[in-house]
Amino acid sequence: MTKNFHGHTLDLLGVAILSGRYAVGASLPPEPLLCDELGVSRTVVREAIKSLVAKGLLFTGPKVGTRVLPDAHWNWFDPDVVAWQAQCGLTPEFLKDLQELRRVVEPAAVRLAAERATADDIAQIEEAYAGMKKAVEEGGDYVTYDMRFHQGLLQASHNRMLIQMSKALNALLRTSFEISTRIKDGTKNSLPLHRAVLNAVIAHEPTKAERAIMVLIEGASEDIDQVLASRKKLPVVSGRATPIKTQPKPRATSKSSVRTKGVSLAKTH
Repeated sequence: MTKNFHGHTLDLLGVAILSGRYAVGASLPPEPLLCDELGVSRTVVREAIKSLVAKGLLFTGPKVGTRVLPDAHWNWFDPDVVAWQAQCGLTPEFLKDLQELRRVVEPAAVRLAAERATADDIAQIEEAYAGMKKAVEEGGDYVTYDMRFHQGLLQASHNRMLIQMSKALNALLRTSFEISTRIKDGTKNSLPLHRAVLNAVIAHEPTKAERAIMVLIEGASEDIDQVLASRKKLPVVSGRATPIKTQPKPRATSKSSVRTKGVSLAKTH
């Protein structure tokens, strides 16, 4: 869906801040210049700035103008902020913070899910898992189903605060899931770990479910560590999820056909 003038302007300014075009402590250009640069009215610019203030990116005040705040003030649970960071490029600090957040939140949520999941909850998580499995076997959008799987677990916790966190967490988790699709056999190896979590939830075994999600999280951490260790440019995550491509079946064995292990960090478009 095409964004309106406000949404488009908000995205442009948000990306400009997170990319460092407007540095921390710096003032944004005067309102008339922003209007000319962005091709929008003063009303649109003012509304976008109000939104950025609410998200913790900007501060406005008399005699100081509109200044960029340090990232400690930014609302990292805001899906827009996460999307802008992903679009600008992931950083090691961002990925490490994400993994620490997963270790804190997901095991507790999955434990509750194993205790409280209803038949409808389990059916939704099963459907998401089936989509992941099909994407691995036939190619397709693995990331979207992976996000639905984890969202289903949060929903199954029947904790209102965890459920409200799911939208923000999904935006954060997508960055991790996108990296897994760029690791050779990452999604294939991750699939049975998801199945183990699901089986424990179906069996209503909280301790087993908690252990299974921890194994899954540590596997994701290893994927991220592999990307960081490669010292290659971290992937940009924007737009639609990266689809998995099916691998052609190998032809007759050939001495020259040797595959090298590596990490694809191609940008999504």
